[in-house]
Amino acid sequence: MQDNFYTKYGKRIFDFIASLIGLILLSPFLVIIGVLVKISDKGPIFYRSKRVGQNFKPFYLLKFRTMVVNAEELGPSVTKGGDQRITKIGKFLRKYKLDELPQLWNVVKGELSLVGPRPEVEKYISFYKDDYKEILKIRPGITDYAAIKFKNEEEILAKFEDVEKAYIENVLPAKIKLYKTYLNEIGFLTDLKIIFKTLWGITFK
Repeated sequence: MQDNFYTKYGKRIFDFIASLIGLILLSPFLVIIGVLVKISDKGPIFYRSKRVGQNFKPFYLLKFRTMVVNAEELGPSVTKGGDQRITKIGKFLRKYKLDELPQLWNVVKGELSLVGPRPEVEKYISFYKDDYKEILKIRPGITDYAAIKFKNEEEILAKFEDVEKAYIENVLPAKIKLYKTYLNEIGFLTDLKIIFKTLWGITFK
């Protein structure tokens, strides 16, 4: 990983300002989504998922709830296309990644970065702990190369009978390679490129 002004200070400054502005501008839209989640399915508006952050420090990732209450007790932590635990409004939110918007608050708090390796649950990190010792030197992020490549991850996993095994043995190793690529290329222009590619992919998917 490059050690320069951006990685030491600039990235955090950019994250904080951009995410705070995003939350302010999107606040009416976030309220509307919250209301739709609440009236479409009984249960909380938000879902808090325990993830492993920078230097293996745990934190709670914030999302709009897209699955039925207690979904984690009804199946694996990863989902595939057609997962019956996903609510009707949840399918729409997931399609356009709108369920991820509350994570801007995680960025403001300093738990996430706008761009960085996606935060993972401890169970899956345990399979590749040596790799994550390098990866988690930086804050995890909302998007990155892996998030772009695997934007249709649920469709990919739908091809496998054992979804969790496929994620651990097939998908996660590929993501780890892309995480390491980002570590070698980290910089302001790289982050801008990834953000624009993410928005383009969501808008024109």
